[in-house]
Formats: sequence, structure tokens, C-alpha cells
Amino acid sequence: MSTGAVIVAAGRSERMGGADKLLAPLAGRPVIAYSLAVFARHPRIDRLVVVASAANESAIREIAGAEAPQATVVLGGQRRRDSVRAGLDLLEGCEYVVIHDGARPLVTPELIDAALDGARETGAALCAVPVSDTVKRSRGGGLVSGTVRRDELWLAQTPQAFRRNLLLRAHSSFDIDATDDAALVELLEWPVKLVRGSRRNVKVTAPEDLALAAALLASRD
Repeated sequence: MSTGAVIVAAGRSERMGGADKLLAPLAGRPVIAYSLAVFARHPRIDRLVVVASAANESAIREIAGAEAPQATVVLGGQRRRDSVRAGLDLLEGCEYVVIHDGARPLVTPELIDAALDGARETGAALCAVPVSDTVKRSRGGGLVSGTVRRDELWLAQTPQAFRRNLLLRAHSSFDIDATDDAALVELLEWPVKLVRGSRRNVKVTAPEDLALAAALLASRD
């Protein structure tokens, strides 16, 4: 069963103060280099696509050449889902696909395996962690309108894995601006399996996240 992976690296990095978070230095390497290296060396990943933006394409190609020379780099679209679709279109012939945000540099082979194993059970799976904080609901005005039960709440992560034909069907069926691919598959009323992610699998969205990711990397070494 051939498996492809799409690493999304075409975001705008709006909360990074003008810097591209994928190219930001993290312990001496660009953020995107870490996930590229993990996916490039994973024995279950047969093909790898990296989706870049027009602004960072040249830099992404250079980094991919060093970390994952077998990867194909393609330009993404206006929305995240458009970028994922650009990657999917290059993975024709793959039965399964793994989607990962390049801004999560601490992805591990074990997380990729967990997502793939879940997808082979139901056709769709995502890594996630249970909510540990108390969650409040507000209807505006800065006032609390209620407390949300957290025992059924999970924080979605990537990697997420799918049968490729199922994910293509979801992309073709709905044009919402989904923040992850699982949301599109859910609209098909298809069962999406939750597999245990990791709190160490942080996403770099703001400058302070780089310090956290660096500390986590140092503790892993």
C-alpha cells in the first residue's frame, strides 16, 4: 500500500511579526527542516510533497534539497485547503496520505505511525490530545456564559492520515475554509479516529513558541 505525505509550508505566518515561521531558526536549523527530515526517513512514507508559498519557495527548495532530496516542492494556494489539494494532486497512485503542518517541528515517527494505523482502521485519523484546562464559553461582552464539559474535548494536531480517495472526495464535496483536513472528512459523516498525539508536538505560530520548541528539543537530546 503506497503512502504519500504532504507537508504544508505555505502559510502567511501572520503572528510572527513579519517573519516566515517555517524559515525561523530553531536550534541552528530552520523550523521546516525538522519535519522534512523525519518524513524523509520514515520507512512507511513512499513519496513526499512539500507545499510552499511564492515568497518562500526558493528557500524551501534549498532546505528540502538538504533534508529530503526525494521530495517534490509545489506552490500552494490562497487557503490551507488549497495548498493541501495541490499536494494531493501530485500523489496519484498512493492509497494513503499523511498531512502535516511544517510548523510542527517536533513530529516523531511514532506519531506518523499512529495516524497511519488509525487511518487503516477507519479511513481517516488524526493525532490529538485531550483538553486539560477548564474551558469557558462567552457570547460577547467579555462575560462568561457557561463552562464547557472537557471530557469530550480534544485539541487537534497533525499528522493526520487518510485514504487518499476519501480525502479527495471530501475536498471536492465541500468548499469551506477548513482549518484541518479532518473537518472536511467529518462533513461526509465518515468516522474519523482520534489517536493519541503528544503535548510535545507543539505548533510554532508566535515568536515565544520558538523558545518552547527549542527547550523541548534540548530535553529530547
